[in-house]
Amino acid sequence: MDTLRRLLRHLWLDADDVRRVLDEDAIDRLEARIGKSEALHTGQICICVEASLPHSYLWRHMLRGEPLSDVVRDRAITLFGKQRVWDTEYNNGVLIYLLLAEHRIEIVTDRALGRVVDNAHWTVLLQEIAAPCRGGKLEDALGRAIDDVDASLQRHFPRPHGDATDRSDLPNRPLIR
Repeated sequence: MDTLRRLLRHLWLDADDVRRVLDEDAIDRLEARIGKSEALHTGQICICVEASLPHSYLWRHMLRGEPLSDVVRDRAITLFGKQRVWDTEYNNGVLIYLLLAEHRIEIVTDRALGRVVDNAHWTVLLQEIAAPCRGGKLEDALGRAIDDVDASLQRHFPRPHGDATDRSDLPNRPLIR
């Protein structure tokens, strides 16, 4: 029964459902938070909120039995590439991916940040924000993810003193799919 319920949830949800959960004001606040963050480091933060998995990903989970966590992670990595998060000037872009149907967040980092912050750090962060995410406090969970990514980028890739150049390679506005 749980599998059927999950399948129906993915088939039912769309971008309008995301906009009901994260309204324009919430999207504006997240966009501003990213802009404020990026003024303090050379990294790039991109948020992608997707209502549900595409059918091909669902079938991998449902028919092939691949763990949902692997399928969601693979989807986040795919969007990391499609959104060109890997193509930033300093190779320190970060994708924060939220899958509404599962109330699950994934974080994918580019190679420069991946060399200085290990996966265990991101695993702990994802565990900490899992409860608010499952509880429907998606803006809070995304905000916490932005703040943690921001702290890591400031620590390892601070913006040079006096450099006010806007090097925004990626849009600060969260992408809704």
